[in-house]
Amino acid sequence: MSRIKDFLDSKIVKTDVGEQTHLSWRETLSYAAGRGAQGMNTSMTSSKYVNKFLTDVLLVKLENPMSVASRIRLFCGIFDAINDPIMGVIVDRTRTKNGQTRPYIKWAPIFVSIVMVLFFIGSADAPPIVNIIYTTFLFVMLDVTYTAFDIPMGALAFSITTSGIERTKLFGVSSIVRSIIGAIPQVFVAGAALLPYFKDHTPQAYLTSATISAVGIIILTRFTYANTKERAVHKSEAPSVAECFSLLFKNLPLLMLFLGNIMFVMCKIPEQVSFYFISDLMFDRRYNVFIDVVKFPGFLLAGLIVPKIVEKLGEKSDNRKFYFACCAVAAALHGIFAAATYPGLMMKPDGQSVSLFTGILTVLFTGLTSVPMEFKNLIQKEMEAETVDYVEWKTGTRVEGIMLSIMSFTGKIENTFSSSIGLWALGLTGYKQHTEGSLAQNRGTNLALFIMTTLIPAVGYLLMMVPMYFYNITGESHRRMMAEIAERRKAQAPAEGPADSAQTPC
Repeated sequence: MSRIKDFLDSKIVKTDVGEQTHLSWRETLSYAAGRGAQGMNTSMTSSKYVNKFLTDVLLVKLENPMSVASRIRLFCGIFDAINDPIMGVIVDRTRTKNGQTRPYIKWAPIFVSIVMVLFFIGSADAPPIVNIIYTTFLFVMLDVTYTAFDIPMGALAFSITTSGIERTKLFGVSSIVRSIIGAIPQVFVAGAALLPYFKDHTPQAYLTSATISAVGIIILTRFTYANTKERAVHKSEAPSVAECFSLLFKNLPLLMLFLGNIMFVMCKIPEQVSFYFISDLMFDRRYNVFIDVVKFPGFLLAGLIVPKIVEKLGEKSDNRKFYFACCAVAAALHGIFAAATYPGLMMKPDGQSVSLFTGILTVLFTGLTSVPMEFKNLIQKEMEAETVDYVEWKTGTRVEGIMLSIMSFTGKIENTFSSSIGLWALGLTGYKQHTEGSLAQNRGTNLALFIMTTLIPAVGYLLMMVPMYFYNITGESHRRMMAEIAERRKAQAPAEGPADSAQTPC
C-alpha cells in the first residue's frame, strides 16, 4: 500500500521543464476519472446508439422516423449549443470556498445519470405523439444537465496547473481513461447482439447499459471532486456578463479553432451513421463490436505519444504544425479507405454480407483513421487552453468558462449537425427502418452510407486546415506570451494570494 501511496503522491512531470509544475498522479487520475464518467455519458447519449434507439425503437411506428429524429436532434442540439455560453458565464462568475468549478462537478453528475436512465426507459409501445414529446423533453434535459457537468470539467483542466507541458500530459492521461471507461457502454450494447436474451431485446440492452453507466458516473466523479485543486488566480470581483462576452471578440486564435471545429462536422458524420453502415451496407452486425474496439488504439496512442512528443521537443514544439500534420494524414487515409473498400462494399450482391477480406479492410481503416483524429483532438485541448492564456495576456482577465464554452458549443454543433445530416441523408435516399436483423437497402442509401463514411471526412479534414493557417499562438510568439504571463502572475501573487492556496480540496 505504501508503494501505491508513494506513486499517487509523486509528480507526473519529474524533470525540470523550465516552468513550475504542480500535478501529482493522485490529482491527475482523479481528474481522469471524471473524464471517464463523461465518456460513459456521451457513449450512451451522443453516439450512434442514441440515433438507432430513436429511429428503430422510440419512433419506429411513425411514417418517417428518420425525418422526425433528424429534426429532434437538430432543434435540441441548437438549444444545447446556445446553453453552453450561458453555463460558461455562470462558471466565470462563480466564487465559492470550493472554487469555481468543483461545486458543479459535485452535483451535476447525479442529475445527468437520472435523466439518462429515464431516456432509455422509453418504449416503442407508447403512442407516437407521446414518444415525440417524451424524447424531445428528455433530450433538452440531457443537454442542460450534461452542460452543467461538462463546462466545469473543461474549465478545471485549464486552471488545475499553469504548466502547458503538465496540461498536455493531463489531457493525455484523461484521454486514455476516458476512452477505456467510455467504451464500456458501447462494447456492452454492441456485444449484446451476441447474447441470447439481448439479441432479440435491443431496448433492454440500451437500458441496462444506461443504468450501469449512471452508477459509474456518480462514483467516478466523487474522486474528481475530492482530489483536485483549482490553481489559477482570478480577480476577487467576478466579471460582468457583458465583460465575459466582450472578451470572446478579442480572441483571434479561439475563432480559428471555432472555424476548424465547424469543418470537423464533416468528419463526425461517419460516427453518427456507423450503426447503419455496419448493419445495412456491410450487412453484418457482428462487425459492430470490432468497429468499436478498433478505435481504442487511437485514444491510447494519442494519450501516450503526444505528451512525449511535446515534452521532448520542448521549445521547438509547435501545436499548429502538429494540427496540420494530423489533418493531412487523416484526409489521405480516408481517401485510401474509399479506394480500397469501394469494390467490396458497393459491388457485392444486395442482401449479402461483405466478404471477410472487405470486412477486415473496413475494420482496419476505421482503426487507422482514428489515430490522426485522436492526435488532433488531444493537441487541440492544449491549444484551447492557450487561447485562455492569450486573453489573460491581452486583457489581464482570466475567464476559463466562457472561452471553453465556445469550444464546447462547437462540439455540440458537431454532434448535432453531423447526426442531423446523416439521418437527413438516409431519409432522403429512402432508408427502410427495421428493428432487428438486417434489411437490404436501395443503391442510393448504400452509396450515401459509403460516401459519408469515407469521402466526406476527407474533405472535412482538408477544409479544417484553412482557418488554422491564421492561428497566431505559435513558435516564438507563444513563448514570449507565456513568459509575460508568468511575470504578471508573479507580480500579482502577493496581492491575490499564491496559486496553490487559491482553493483547498475537500
